[in-house]
Amino acid sequence: MADKLRVGIVGAGGIAQGAHIPNYKKCGERVEIVAVADVAVDRAEACAKAHDIPHFFGSVDEMLSSAELDAVSICTPNKFHSVSTLAALKAGCHVLCEKPPAMTVAEAEEMAATAKAAGKYLTYGFHYRHSQEVETLKRFIRDGELGDIYAATAIALRRRGIPGWGVFTNKELQGGGPLIDIGVHMLDTALYLMGYPEPETVFGATYQKLGTREGVGMMGSWDWKNFSVEDMARGMIRFKNGASLVLESAFAANIGKSDEMQVKLMGDIGGAEVFPLEVYQEKHETLINATPAYMPQRNSYEVEVARFVDACLGGPAPISTPEQGVMLQRIINGLYDSAESGAPVKL
Repeated sequence: MADKLRVGIVGAGGIAQGAHIPNYKKCGERVEIVAVADVAVDRAEACAKAHDIPHFFGSVDEMLSSAELDAVSICTPNKFHSVSTLAALKAGCHVLCEKPPAMTVAEAEEMAATAKAAGKYLTYGFHYRHSQEVETLKRFIRDGELGDIYAATAIALRRRGIPGWGVFTNKELQGGGPLIDIGVHMLDTALYLMGYPEPETVFGATYQKLGTREGVGMMGSWDWKNFSVEDMARGMIRFKNGASLVLESAFAANIGKSDEMQVKLMGDIGGAEVFPLEVYQEKHETLINATPAYMPQRNSYEVEVARFVDACLGGPAPISTPEQGVMLQRIINGLYDSAESGAPVKL
């Protein structure tokens, strides 16, 4: 078993510099960040200088051919997740790819197949799975405290939270808006807690009501003249085991809260809301709401990166798998297809 992981970063934007690089550095002597690559080579150079990374490159291929690496973080716009991941896997690297897995189901399937053929880990940046709330509730579920979970709701809503930076409003580069960006987080969290049941049918609706006009931005000013994604997506998923999930996601919606990220679960023994954690049960002829008196808090990005490093160095395998990524991509693309056609889509 190796004692140090040599890491490369693909994409020198906010998620790389705000989440991946700092948390690799927290792993201390177990990790060496060797290189960073970005199509804007000046940005790669600035990132390397800011974080004391010895090498920078203008492409992922150049980095993979020039630097000795064991693992790679993919922090690019969604359009480039697949090509960057495939290149890294074929070069013999483990991969931590930011969410969503890809732009299409075919891309996600090829990524999963390539990881299996290469014998390398491929995991995705669903950091909410690593939060204390989700891990605690997962233990409740494993112990049967909720019973058969037959209904769920996943919510990722912002009142006026259209990102004023990056390419989040560019459909060509991202594949969509809030559904594929923030909605995917709560969708994955709900599916993970439900045991990732196999989807059967999805029905979706998307809206572009607020993003294409000038307005108040709580996350900076956005380019409303070139806003090409949905600003709201809603949907319902029915699973082969009979369970169902309702999803709401928006960058901009006329709601009371500035934002809400929430998963709600309903089982035949108990139910729960995750953020903050509260469990609902009926015991001793009494309806009970149970909330933690104390629960240690932690940075879920830090835990995600540390666990990826552990896995690459011979520890437990990542909890987010390529196969789950394929299933999630089927749901996302199915919801978009349904929204476009106006009809349910059978997966």
